[in-house]
Amino acid sequence: MSDPRITSSIFTRGAVDLSALRTPAPTPAPAPAQSGPPAGAPDGAVASAGTVVDVTEATFQAEVLERSLSTPVVVDFWAEWCQPCKQLSPVLERLAVEGGGAWVLAKVDVDANPRLAQMFRVQGIPMVYAVVGGQPVDAFSGVVPEAQLRQWIQAVLKAGGVEMAESADPRLDEADDALMSGDLDAAERAYRKILAEAPADAAAEAGLAQVGLARRVAGADPQAALATAAANPGDVDAQLLAADIEVLSGMAEQAYQRLVDVVRRAASDDRERVRQHLVGLFTVAGPDDPAVASARRALASALF
Repeated sequence: MSDPRITSSIFTRGAVDLSALRTPAPTPAPAPAQSGPPAGAPDGAVASAGTVVDVTEATFQAEVLERSLSTPVVVDFWAEWCQPCKQLSPVLERLAVEGGGAWVLAKVDVDANPRLAQMFRVQGIPMVYAVVGGQPVDAFSGVVPEAQLRQWIQAVLKAGGVEMAESADPRLDEADDALMSGDLDAAERAYRKILAEAPADAAAEAGLAQVGLARRVAGADPQAALATAAANPGDVDAQLLAADIEVLSGMAEQAYQRLVDVVRRAASDDRERVRQHLVGLFTVAGPDDPAVASARRALASALF
């Protein structure tokens, strides 16, 4: 179910043992429900009854495992000190409210619930799990663009048997399905067909850009590519590949800054190539991504 436009899924079936959580050790009673967001919650938090819940080890069985038997649950592992969490969590919360109860966002503070983080093998945050039918079915880590996050949530809902509203454009669904299954040639043909009929279709433009991104990183060793880029700041090709890998790893802002810096120091022949590559990465995220708006301003400053 993992979407190749986000990150490679770190979930391996059977790797998470939740048996101990079904009969949790005695713990103090949970604090009374608060009328607003909890103290220390990520900035911009929004909440709606039943769609966004704060979960502890004591409430995990009822709020996540049992609830997921009827409604998909997305578990967001975060911490107050985690800056990337403050980018991702508000988007998840807004989408949960927008979903109107089709799925539930369960928020877990890893500092307050280290045992939960250990059982889910959380090695870095933000980390997000989808739980369906009492079991984790997929996961990703890092910050991802909202458009890609929406697509991942759609896949979670389908896995949970949630009836999906009919798409306004079934051609786009067909193209997205091809991309998610890894059939890049079919996805490219489908996106290009849409763009031939509707050249300004932003979703198709983003999909086509995602196809190009997937092709560029195919077969690359992420760690080796990043190390090569770090050791060779003047190697434009190495910097472009590193930026691609960072976008797929949920570090889009870092990727944008990398290429803006390359534009500042690159020779004139390379500047345009790097600029076009960066604009392509903006297309992957979509025009409404705030990180794109900020990076566009930085790029304009670097160029002029």
